[in-house]
Amino acid sequence: MIKDFKTEYNNKLRTPEEAVAVVKSGDWVDYTSSLGKPVLLDRALAKRRDELHDVKIRGNLITGPIEVAECDESQEHFIYHSWHCSSYERKLCDRGLCYYIPMVFHNNAAYYEYFLNVNVVMVSVSPMDKHGFFNFSVNTGVAAPITRIADIVIVEVNENMPKVHGGYDECIHISDVDFIVEGEHEPFVDNPVTPPKETDKKIAELILPYIVDGATLQLGIGSMPNAVGEIIAKSDVKDLGMHTELCSDAYLSLYLAGKLTNKRKTINRGKGVFGCAIGSNALYEWLDDNHGVAAFPLEYVNSPGIIAQIDNMVSINSCVAVDLYGQVASESSGSRQISGTGGQLDFLTGAFASSGGKAFICMSSVYIDRYGNPHSRIKPQFNGDIITSPRSQVYFLATEYGVINIEGRSTWERAELIISIAHPDFRDELIKEAEERKIWRRSNKR
Repeated sequence: MIKDFKTEYNNKLRTPEEAVAVVKSGDWVDYTSSLGKPVLLDRALAKRRDELHDVKIRGNLITGPIEVAECDESQEHFIYHSWHCSSYERKLCDRGLCYYIPMVFHNNAAYYEYFLNVNVVMVSVSPMDKHGFFNFSVNTGVAAPITRIADIVIVEVNENMPKVHGGYDECIHISDVDFIVEGEHEPFVDNPVTPPKETDKKIAELILPYIVDGATLQLGIGSMPNAVGEIIAKSDVKDLGMHTELCSDAYLSLYLAGKLTNKRKTINRGKGVFGCAIGSNALYEWLDDNHGVAAFPLEYVNSPGIIAQIDNMVSINSCVAVDLYGQVASESSGSRQISGTGGQLDFLTGAFASSGGKAFICMSSVYIDRYGNPHSRIKPQFNGDIITSPRSQVYFLATEYGVINIEGRSTWERAELIISIAHPDFRDELIKEAEERKIWRRSNKR
């Protein structure tokens, strides 16, 4: 016999305005991640601006608008933070309206359990099922650990959220919820797939020979992973698996091409594993009630120990720049925050320990500034830039000029290899810089 939760549901039902009344000055409030943003609650909380002071809000990978950030440029009332910036949150950082929280993703749950306070969590969920569970949907990677430590839990029922099957912690039961909010939501914006650039396609073609049948892929977000998906979809590679912190449309493309089967995974066989998902409405439709995928918390998905158990694990991520020592900057340009540390270091570590595993960090060799001037992404030496991946853990590096492996290489070997994939127009200058730093052998001069 199934228990009827209607009475409990109605007793906990509140308007957005009634629910946000629990927020006090000085509180820490958490919006969790991506589609988990509580749209109605955020709007209601922003309306309380003048009666609240020093309310601090956390989120990550959230699209705009975030009303509490937009309504208070003085930041006397609301202060917004993100531990992985979306393009919208990046613009908030540029305006001084968002502060970045450095975080390695596999430690996400531990940060909250041991170090952070959450007075109120507000999270969007799918409608309750007949057993009293609300599904965290594409927000499963981060939501449960936050709700567990929060003093007050408010769920906002979003009728558009896909219901996603999970390994664990993909749901919250009504008995663990303090307040429930309902209301009409706009359909999710149908995010267009970022079309691959020719440079991205060239890099993807260079990486393709390293991907074997039965490999499991972790792809980041953006035009590079989309290019990899497009190239692999047209290749002869087959029976690929998915194990990724962020599921994007690249995986949908691989599935539609018959390449993504998950049949040969050494753990979670038959399941495409992910933590969070951001993409098109077609992607969300694919994930909805799909027994071929499973969402897990990031403490599992990004655990290097779990990743290491997956044979032929291939991690493909992007970066902003690399220096001649092999240090990688992936989350900022100088001091300007662009994204976040995320799981790049997790997958570098895990893929290296995987039998047959490989980890690639990719970039175009140059970028063009707003004045039309080209600049090398390979720098002599970082000076003040934020390092995402240390030189001791960087594996494969790729540009449109080649793929290199710098694991175990000395400083002069690294310099030689890295310069070999730089744009030809900058190689002589980089050689001079390497000579000045005494990491260039005379016998290597060309």
